[in-house]
Amino acid sequence: MSMASPFERRRAGLLLHPTSLPGHYDNGDLGPNAYRFLDLMAACGFTVWQTLPLGPPHEDLSPYSAQSVHAGNPRLIALEPLLEAGWLQPDNGPQLGEDGWAYRQRRLVEAYQGFQTHGAAERDAYIIFQRHHAHWLDDYALYQAIRAAHRQKAWCEWPRELRDRHPDTLISVREEYAPVIAQRKFEQFLFFQQWIRLKQYANQRNILIFGDIPLFVGYDSADVWAQREAFLLDQEGRREVVAGVPPDYFSATGQLWGNPHYDWEAMRQMGFQWWKARIRTQLTQFDLLRIDHFRGLEAYWEVPAQAETAAHGRWQPAPGDELLKSLREEFGRLPLVAEDLGIITPEVEALRDAHGLPGMKVLHFAFGGDANNPYLPHHHIRNTVVYTGTHDNNTTLGWFNELDAGTRSHLFDYLGGKPEQMPELLVRTALTSVARLAIIPMQDVLALDSEHRMNQPGIAEGCWRWRFRWEQVGPQVAGHYRHLLELYGRT
Repeated sequence: MSMASPFERRRAGLLLHPTSLPGHYDNGDLGPNAYRFLDLMAACGFTVWQTLPLGPPHEDLSPYSAQSVHAGNPRLIALEPLLEAGWLQPDNGPQLGEDGWAYRQRRLVEAYQGFQTHGAAERDAYIIFQRHHAHWLDDYALYQAIRAAHRQKAWCEWPRELRDRHPDTLISVREEYAPVIAQRKFEQFLFFQQWIRLKQYANQRNILIFGDIPLFVGYDSADVWAQREAFLLDQEGRREVVAGVPPDYFSATGQLWGNPHYDWEAMRQMGFQWWKARIRTQLTQFDLLRIDHFRGLEAYWEVPAQAETAAHGRWQPAPGDELLKSLREEFGRLPLVAEDLGIITPEVEALRDAHGLPGMKVLHFAFGGDANNPYLPHHHIRNTVVYTGTHDNNTTLGWFNELDAGTRSHLFDYLGGKPEQMPELLVRTALTSVARLAIIPMQDVLALDSEHRMNQPGIAEGCWRWRFRWEQVGPQVAGHYRHLLELYGRT
């Protein structure tokens, strides 16, 4: 399947993070329910699954500030294939008081023990995996082992010899923590094995996998610890400035993300090798990639590390054109989408257009103003991705229920229709757009309200936990969506 193919014809897709799949043990995973979801997509006629990032999160579960830009989230590893391989024995599930993640961790340890005894058929594949991914896997596994030994403290709080990667100290801890390091490498082997199989299953059903590259990297991550020279940090490894965005639609004081900024001059001198390695990993996992916060490649919002809000920052130029040219020289034409929401300047649009990247149109942002609003359907172009809302928005029904009278009046004046037709009225508007790709969040397909929102920008607690249930998917869904996608030329 050509990686340049997603925008050659009209398509429709679903937006769902894999943790939102049904199943057991606190979050969805890459097991039977993921394959059943792909079967549902195929029955509906959807040909793109937008998954969002898949990296290992911190305690807030957000995949947008992961502990590695290369590694996969071990919470997504399904246990069923490990039982089928004979590496796990059946049990009765979590013990009393044991949460789903603790249970998964315990079972993954048991699976590695079983693999060492019964995994002869996969041993060569495991060795090849470790060699191929050594450039990031060795540091990631070591980072995780040290973090566990220090009660999950961030690397900047480790003893100086570990924080600053003194060579003799690293040799010593590699020996001391060898069992934990081996366990973490095995878990990554399982994740990549299961993910690639799932992607192959999707591609066989003409479904493309649409991933996500957060522009910035989590400060407490293996990447920043192992490659401090690529980031703007002081000699102690502390952040001098942090990432965020100024006041906008989502927040009156802006969003203070806290990610370290890149040392773009150092990256340039290294030939952007850090970014090339990152993209190379992602291209093995996805057919299409969204660059989150694309505008940060033209100029980024720099906030002093001690600031309490993002309001007191400044714009700094970034070498996005140079970077994208370098990536194109390395990989050829790239299947990228620019997340161009927020404060977008003519310079950002020029960067996006110079590289032929599709942008995004979000219908939740379209109403309540005048005919010049760029998100209104009459401003859409072919080379773009249209959404009802994204993972950062409320569900469409929740959004509609909170609209003021003036915005509601504008919506129905523009679209026609009645309140009882929501959210399908907005879904149909997305599908009828000239945009080559229309993406619908699963919550909108199921007509769910704000109780089912996935994420709220700027709020760390309680997000990234939503899951759908199969009983919410009525028997009419597949036929209804097959009809809609045929009606609007998206099958």
